Amino acid sequence: MDRLKIVNVVGARPNFMKMAPLMAEYAKHPSLFAPLLVHTGQHFDDGMSDIFFRQLGMRKADAHLGVNSGNHAQQTARVMMEMDGFLQSNPTDLVVVVGDVNSTMAATLVAAKRNIPVAHVEAGLRSFDRAMPEEVNRVVTDALSDYCFTHSEEANVNLRREGVAADKIFFAGNVMIDSLLRLKEESRHSTIRKTLGVEGAYALLTLHRPSNVDTQSTLAGILGAVRQIQQDIAVVFPVHPRTKKRMQEFGLWEEAEGMRNLKLADPIGYLDMLHLTAHAKVVLSDSGGVQEETTLLGVPCLTLRENTERSVTVTEGTNILVGSDPKRILDEFRNITGSGGKRGRIPEKWDGKAAERIIRVLIENPPRRVR
Repeated sequence: MDRLKIVNVVGARPNFMKMAPLMAEYAKHPSLFAPLLVHTGQHFDDGMSDIFFRQLGMRKADAHLGVNSGNHAQQTARVMMEMDGFLQSNPTDLVVVVGDVNSTMAATLVAAKRNIPVAHVEAGLRSFDRAMPEEVNRVVTDALSDYCFTHSEEANVNLRREGVAADKIFFAGNVMIDSLLRLKEESRHSTIRKTLGVEGAYALLTLHRPSNVDTQSTLAGILGAVRQIQQDIAVVFPVHPRTKKRMQEFGLWEEAEGMRNLKLADPIGYLDMLHLTAHAKVVLSDSGGVQEETTLLGVPCLTLRENTERSVTVTEGTNILVGSDPKRILDEFRNITGSGGKRGRIPEKWDGKAAERIIRVLIENPPRRVR
């Protein structure tokens, strides 16, 4: 029997930590799988892409579609056009997508229209907020997928509620945690705190979502809370390119530079970021992945959003939703510094074996061949 030809799609930084464990598992079964890695180019600069490939030990992409930036419609359309051409030239048994970025939905749409089975890793997550473009991506991808690999029971419930057939739902665990656990020890050797001049306790801040950074009053309010926090504790802030651009446009960059205890930094690689997260007193973020990483590491997390698709990090983990209201951010920060913060537990199957379970499913339930 010929090896299964599997096209694995990544496009943005959160995808890389989720795909790396899968690529490593394919390599353990060379007689069964012929995986190709396709990078759409949704994130294309070294700080947001290439350095993650290197640190995760993931091989160079077999194809780079060169999509680059653009608004949601432009980016989705470009990925669809380029992906369609790639699949036309490369007979494929299965397309594997991860997460919820534009590349995920676009590749799924193209594969479905070509009658190629799709596997969605991190299926079933729901914020129930259709104003979030990622929520639309999740719902569409899951509706078209033949394999829905979930990371929590809440995701299984969401899919069943939407009518996804039970034989398409596979509770595999969290592949991003696979990467974290594999590289946790290596990250201990990072010198990033010394490089940034951070001594003693600190808070870690990440900020990139349009709802937080594209409106001047919202971004100014969050930075106002940060101004208060950095008077009590150092704040390390690796600045996303989008966020820096908005801060400069709104006249907030110089204000941030003037905060004595705010450590501004360029985007940081995976190992350094993992090190910073693990040693932080508290993390403030609007990132989905950070909510999960802090839960695994037992670090209090204040999520700067009104809702989350990763509610297991709230119900079981260390995560608290605070939105963008400066008063609530400050109140919860002071609760953490005063009491030590919320303590949670590690969710089921967040054990470093999610990719192994996914590959086992593909071996035992191979996709129908269409080529």
